[in-house]
Amino acid sequence: MPRQARLDSQGALHHIITRGINKSDIFVDDQDRHLFLQRLGTNITDAKCAVYAWALMNNHLHLLFKTGEEGVSSVMRKQLTWYAVYFNRKYDRSGHLFENRYKSILCEEDRYLLALVRYIHLNPIRAGIIKTIDELDNYPWTGHSVIMGKSKQEWMNTDYVLFQFGKQLKGSREAYRKFIEDGCTENHIISYSGGGLLPSYGGWSEIKSMRHRGELLDHDDRILGSSDFVERTLDDADEKQKWQLKMEHSKSISDIITEQSAVSGISQTLLRSGSRKRDVSRIRCIIAQQSVDELGMSFAEIAKWLNINTSAVRKAYLRHITT
Repeated sequence: MPRQARLDSQGALHHIITRGINKSDIFVDDQDRHLFLQRLGTNITDAKCAVYAWALMNNHLHLLFKTGEEGVSSVMRKQLTWYAVYFNRKYDRSGHLFENRYKSILCEEDRYLLALVRYIHLNPIRAGIIKTIDELDNYPWTGHSVIMGKSKQEWMNTDYVLFQFGKQLKGSREAYRKFIEDGCTENHIISYSGGGLLPSYGGWSEIKSMRHRGELLDHDDRILGSSDFVERTLDDADEKQKWQLKMEHSKSISDIITEQSAVSGISQTLLRSGSRKRDVSRIRCIIAQQSVDELGMSFAEIAKWLNINTSAVRKAYLRHITT
């Protein structure tokens, strides 16, 4: 079954998690981290989005991100494609850097904003990279040090977080730090990585019908919120999907081919040549999967772009989603 489109709308809060492929490192040195944040700042500012928390770990990263004029898919596609090309060139490697799909969890802001800020910013302590809250205050690779005024990232919205703790900077910062410190003894909360309804029953309309029939639905990683929030998400889904569809369709199969060419080091000409070389076929599988899942293209349309027959595209798609 094709993976479902991401849930997104203007002003939506997302917990984004991106991991290195096969658990490999995505940051090797501080230059990697610095340049990643520099480009993220540019993309966030251009899209008029907001970031409330972030953490760069060795083999994964977390962002607490509110959508602005561009959808989450648009911003993350720009960010991760650019970084993969940079990383591959620097370390003389080829192929994919990230897992095929980053995780994007739509979150209920009123209920989970502060809990997620704490959860994300405590990642280095939970991982044993640093040991104390004092070290975290000065650790430059999470947003906590920015909120504490120990480092600067102009694109991060620290005021919004601190406002949750009071109107005076000093008092709110002290209360925020106490809140983070209290979380040091908190166990890992799996539910912060998702927990809403699984929209894989044939679309939102079918989910609504099942809900009205009183049928039980499974859980998924795509929504984090109360039952009321899930209800509102379902009721609002049609409008959200219209906006999301508009954002996603600004991307074309030409963009996907360009991205995969840049990441893999295989020329666009070769990807569209019908070549049966193993590396070329592997990247074509990914192009087919993304074109079906993200753009809704038919196998026949994709075949014309890749200069192969429709049956080959179907096999490539099925091969990718079952491996």
